[in-house]
Amino acid sequence: MNLPFLSICIPSYNRPRQLVQLLASIDCSPELVEIVVCEDQAPKRVEVRDAVNQFAESSRYVTHYHENATNLGFDGNLRRLVECASGEYIMFMGDDDLFVPGALSQFLQFLDVHRDKPYVLRTYLTEHPDGRTEYYRYLPESKLLPKGEATVAWLFKRSVTICGFTVSRAEALKYATADLDGTLLYQVYLMSQVCLQHDSVYCDIPVAHAVQSFREDKPMFGSSEAEKSRFTPGSVSHDNSINFTKAYFEVTSYLDQQHGTGLTKLVRVDLSKYSYPFLSIQRKRGIPSFLRYAKRLEVEVGFGCTAYFYLYKWALVIFGERFCDHLIVRIKRTIGYTPSI
Repeated sequence: MNLPFLSICIPSYNRPRQLVQLLASIDCSPELVEIVVCEDQAPKRVEVRDAVNQFAESSRYVTHYHENATNLGFDGNLRRLVECASGEYIMFMGDDDLFVPGALSQFLQFLDVHRDKPYVLRTYLTEHPDGRTEYYRYLPESKLLPKGEATVAWLFKRSVTICGFTVSRAEALKYATADLDGTLLYQVYLMSQVCLQHDSVYCDIPVAHAVQSFREDKPMFGSSEAEKSRFTPGSVSHDNSINFTKAYFEVTSYLDQQHGTGLTKLVRVDLSKYSYPFLSIQRKRGIPSFLRYAKRLEVEVGFGCTAYFYLYKWALVIFGERFCDHLIVRIKRTIGYTPSI
């Protein structure tokens, strides 16, 4: 039996309707992929099970459905997906994300050409509530990325969103650990381990559509034992945002201790330069609340290490999130990709 080239790995938690839409958006050659869904003991488990079974019965795609005996949480469920997959590569997709029509086949062709690269940084898009489309392109064109600390630090923030996250399954298995469960950053940990040792590649094909359900202010993180001490389900609170941001440096410290690297300092500076989304997520709660939160980012997290942090902070105070979002999208459209600063 030939193993699939790519395993599309979907961590499922309580979104049967969105999961159906994701499965329906898969439009590549069936012989190249398998679909792996791991349901993480959510209240709507039966609905998810029924949805996946109906898809598997009516689809030409090989589909594997697994149910976790206990709630593993985000990180544990990603690790479980890697264990359950059999493809040469795995691609994570959030259960509320979608594939861009026609793009998956192009991405698979790109991946085939670059089979010697164990990690691929993807391009993706999202749609704002007002209908604007924002592309997350990081370079003007596809490009090889050299191994090492500088590349990993640059990739850190750009690898957080799991939609389209693609890595060699063999490499992901090699670095499996539960040490960072609860950080919500297992995918970034995998990227870092791989890209410290191997060259990687950036793919300038928008393959996925990130729906970004967090904007609805109803996150589901915090249900597992590993997450309960950090996150409270149900809202994007100050504490949830701060604890998630601090987790970046829990991962970098873990890697620094293991490899003798200086990732913590490099990543802190990079995140400060691109700290707008860390700030803007709390602007909707009003200026006094936002300023208290921004102070915590500055002091507790250390984001006050570059002038860009203060530029974003006061722009959000003076002009508000909507105006700043529009300006950033316009700049990215004009240049064609996220500018390097």
